[in-house]
Amino acid sequence: MTGTAAAQVIGFALSPVISRLFSPSDFGIFGSFNSVSAIIAAAATLEYTEAIILQKKEEDAINLLIVSCSCTFVVGLLCLSICSLAPAFVNGLMKTEGYWALALLVASTLITGLNSSFQVWCVRAKAFKHTSASQVIRSLSGNGMLLGFGYFKIGAVGLIVGSVMADVLASLNLVRVLLPSLLALWRRIRWDRMKQLAKEYSDFPMYAATQNVITTSSQGLPVLLLGHFYGLSVVGAYAFGVSMLSTPMGFVLRSVRDVLLQRATETHQSGHSLMPLYLKTTAGLFALGLLPSLVLLIWAPEIFSLIFGSRWHTAGEFAQSLIVWLFIGFCNVAAVKFAQVIRIQRTIFYYELAMLIGRTMVLVLGGTYLNAKHTIILFSLFGATMNLFLIFLVGHSVMRREKNGAWEGLMETLLEERSGISKARRPLE
Repeated sequence: MTGTAAAQVIGFALSPVISRLFSPSDFGIFGSFNSVSAIIAAAATLEYTEAIILQKKEEDAINLLIVSCSCTFVVGLLCLSICSLAPAFVNGLMKTEGYWALALLVASTLITGLNSSFQVWCVRAKAFKHTSASQVIRSLSGNGMLLGFGYFKIGAVGLIVGSVMADVLASLNLVRVLLPSLLALWRRIRWDRMKQLAKEYSDFPMYAATQNVITTSSQGLPVLLLGHFYGLSVVGAYAFGVSMLSTPMGFVLRSVRDVLLQRATETHQSGHSLMPLYLKTTAGLFALGLLPSLVLLIWAPEIFSLIFGSRWHTAGEFAQSLIVWLFIGFCNVAAVKFAQVIRIQRTIFYYELAMLIGRTMVLVLGGTYLNAKHTIILFSLFGATMNLFLIFLVGHSVMRREKNGAWEGLMETLLEERSGISKARRPLE
């Protein structure tokens, strides 16, 4: 957590300089590219990465890792096909021009998928120092390139290239952890076992991957629709505002997600109660985020203008509206991870589908009848309400499962005792 926070601090400390080297329109194109690439990359591993950490045997884990990486290459190939067949359509979505953006989109899909697989393997191996080092490398290299590209006025191209190259370097660092395990377990990788595990965990691509795509689409939807209704400057202000709010939240959440999933999996496999960990994590995140959220809710426009420059005042106004949604989203990380552990992907799938439909309606109605600021306020309130609902939904599911498990355990004990009494009486009879 400390290493990851250091990586985030580097990026956050350089953001006042970077914000003066790029315009809101540059960030608008960058945000549009990220939205499209994130939606595609959300399906890259078909979420078999989440099944890797659940395995007790190293042999099963390494086979699932190969399944995950293979899925990434298949999705990358599909992305390449779409970019080749409909380049104008894809460029239109990303607000870009030329084949450079299409090539970077395919590269970003492959790199993001492989990075997710490598990251999960490192979490399984409890190599948290390496995952933190990877974040530091991403931050240093990415922000260093942005400073150089910004100085030479390269614009949105520099933002996109810097982001993709930073992910490449971060992934290469994770390979150092994976490679020894891969060499040691190479002989245990078998095609039949991969097929068996892929079928056993088919609920992950069926529900979790689909849910992940829907979630990412829901998150990227504001960028795409705000660009359609209000133009690139508004998109840039929105994307910059979300990025600056998400950065301090990332100090905690990136590491908490990884460690929490590993801890929750161990707790679940050992048969202990998950509810105390769920409540402790959710309440702890609420307490941690409350004061900074209140500060931003009151003074966000002034803070943005002071730190990033006067042209980002609008981004501060958007941030002031978005903080309600992002704060509740900050608190729901336990809900998201525990839903995977207790395998309620179908329920979460329907929840995310409802979220996507609701967000689409809010943005379309707002874009048709309201100005940009009021649309974002409405969007934020809807998101906050849905995130609160998710926290209670998963908490209720965890509690109900544990009650059912306790009741079944009690019944089994009573039956065993009754069976023992019957056997003891049989000779007398």
